[in-house]
Amino acid sequence: MLRIEKYAAIDIGSNAIRLLIATVIEREGDPPQFKKTSLVRVPIRLGADVFLEGNISEGNILRMLDAMQAFSLLMKNHKVITHRACATSAMREAKNGEEVAKRIFKETGLRIHIIDGKDEAAIIASTDLRDLIDDNKAFLYVDVGGGSTEFTVFANGKSVVSKSFQLGTVRIINDMVRDTIWEEVKKWIKTHTKDFRKINVIGSGGNINSIYKYSGKKIGKPLSYFFLSNYFEMIKDKTYHERIFELQMNPDRADVIIPATKIYLSAMKWSKAKNIFVPKVGLADGIIKSLYNEREAKRMEVK
Repeated sequence: MLRIEKYAAIDIGSNAIRLLIATVIEREGDPPQFKKTSLVRVPIRLGADVFLEGNISEGNILRMLDAMQAFSLLMKNHKVITHRACATSAMREAKNGEEVAKRIFKETGLRIHIIDGKDEAAIIASTDLRDLIDDNKAFLYVDVGGGSTEFTVFANGKSVVSKSFQLGTVRIINDMVRDTIWEEVKKWIKTHTKDFRKINVIGSGGNINSIYKYSGKKIGKPLSYFFLSNYFEMIKDKTYHERIFELQMNPDRADVIIPATKIYLSAMKWSKAKNIFVPKVGLADGIIKSLYNEREAKRMEVK
């Protein structure tokens, strides 16, 4: 007998807002299966407002309301049993972030949890990476977003240390990253990876997924530092419009892909990693896993 339920996660980032609906299939005696049923991405670049003006503009608030109303209807149609919406860098830095969250709740019924960098890193670290994280290996997990990048070091099959930095792609293209931040990230990565003889990077985020798709690699195979370096030089030599037309990138991807690739390359260089794995997991996956674990805990209490 199977138990089949649907969960939903809304990730409100600095570059885009995403709705992930996942189907969780359970059979007694076996580990649960998590299947991505639907993923909807809306390119509302909140970071462009917040990092430059300090507030979310009325125009983008109205776009958010439309998106959240649509997400609510999609979840209803899918018969989602529980959901959670988490907002990251842009909304937590916006002066009107809390006000916007209240307005969205009032008009759509969807409550937004504005989480800090540590919570974001912890949720991402909770994703199921068992297929990659071996007890005898060390990894540096790098999740690049529009407003911030989360770094987590895994060793002996466990999370060792995590940190969030205000080094995001939207922030970079708008010249909103202070000069010292790169040095801070470099120092942190070197400090926390120097004791490992060999380390690999795990990349997360829409940009590295786009690069991985372009590479044509089979799922599970890593990208090399050499490949990523050549890719970086190639996209730098193309104009914004050439990246859209020739490389078939979405317009909201074609500008942020360069700083994103630079962050991944830097992380590999400073940790001395030769490969980067791309398991396609991120904040939304972590939210789904958290919701499932919470429901399981409640079921155990009832028993």
